[in-house]
Amino acid sequence: MQPELIELPALPESRWQLYLASAYTLLAIYGSLYPFSGWHDSGAPLAAFLTAAWPRYFTFFDLAVNVAAYLPLGFLWVPATRPRVGPVAAVVLAVACGAGLSLAIETLQNFLPSRVPSSVDLGCNALGVLFGALAGARWGPALLDGGRIHALRIHHFMHGRAGDWGLVLLALWLLTQLNPLTLLFGNGDLRSLLDPLLLPPPLPFSAGRFTEIEAATVCAHTLAIGLLGGRLARSRSRGVALWIGLVMIVAGLLIKTLALTLLLNGAPGMAWATPGSLIGLGGGVICWLAISLAPTFLRQAVAAVALLLATVLVNLAPDNPYLINSQNFWIAGQFLNFNGLTRLASSLWPFLALPWLLLLRTKP
Repeated sequence: MQPELIELPALPESRWQLYLASAYTLLAIYGSLYPFSGWHDSGAPLAAFLTAAWPRYFTFFDLAVNVAAYLPLGFLWVPATRPRVGPVAAVVLAVACGAGLSLAIETLQNFLPSRVPSSVDLGCNALGVLFGALAGARWGPALLDGGRIHALRIHHFMHGRAGDWGLVLLALWLLTQLNPLTLLFGNGDLRSLLDPLLLPPPLPFSAGRFTEIEAATVCAHTLAIGLLGGRLARSRSRGVALWIGLVMIVAGLLIKTLALTLLLNGAPGMAWATPGSLIGLGGGVICWLAISLAPTFLRQAVAAVALLLATVLVNLAPDNPYLINSQNFWIAGQFLNFNGLTRLASSLWPFLALPWLLLLRTKP
């Protein structure tokens, strides 16, 4: 007996794979050149690092981080270009462009005093792109362009460019949770991108004040991400919207726990579970469940207001001494690239999500 085939209706071309790959490429460039200060010509030949001796001090963890940082680059670009050039050419193109990008970045690092160009880094980055491209050729179609997971996207998520951009925003939000130096779900802190003297904390630190602002920030952002995830649901069913919002909240908590466990030396994975964050998380979930019964236009408006409120609060929050002390380890050595990447994504995410929410049309 032949298996039953389900014919999907003709849909507008989806470009979310291309958007996602482009977004990660820009973040990788920023992270590799972070902190973008002190540019000067050292006088050394630009290509000298290619023939330099193997570094005296290194760890296999350093090498693994460089491989892992460029692995998503190859993985994302293969399904993004495969429909246009074919699977084999997509792998070759992804590896060539990724290795070329790494070479250009390592060359530019000659002009940054805080960075040291290295042929070892270049080789690890190219190896990461190769592994990612091969994985993208094998599993990319099932995840991003065809297969069962892609079918879930077609059946349950919004179509068109609005849906594509919304999925990219959700992916970037999950990436921001890999930054262990932010409050739980605390995106939008512009002070991390600017000189602290230009934008100092407006409030002095006290345990009680910090707990209150932390609770309010986590509550508002939990409400916003739950509603934003649910807004991407294609179905009118409240159940689908609730499931998407719940998956986003739980995934964010799991990623934050993983980041604290792996990226901060000696930090417990549940370090985010402070009294303020737990109160805010519980309050945000209750508010989200209550407002989820409202009409679509009201849920969209509440999501935008909650996201704006969370962004204002995170910039009003006094500096946390625990996070400041943790930063001394986080920004060192192999974490410099990753710190720049996640910091930029975390700081800018609300300012990308707010226009999407405000411009998204609601159908009667």
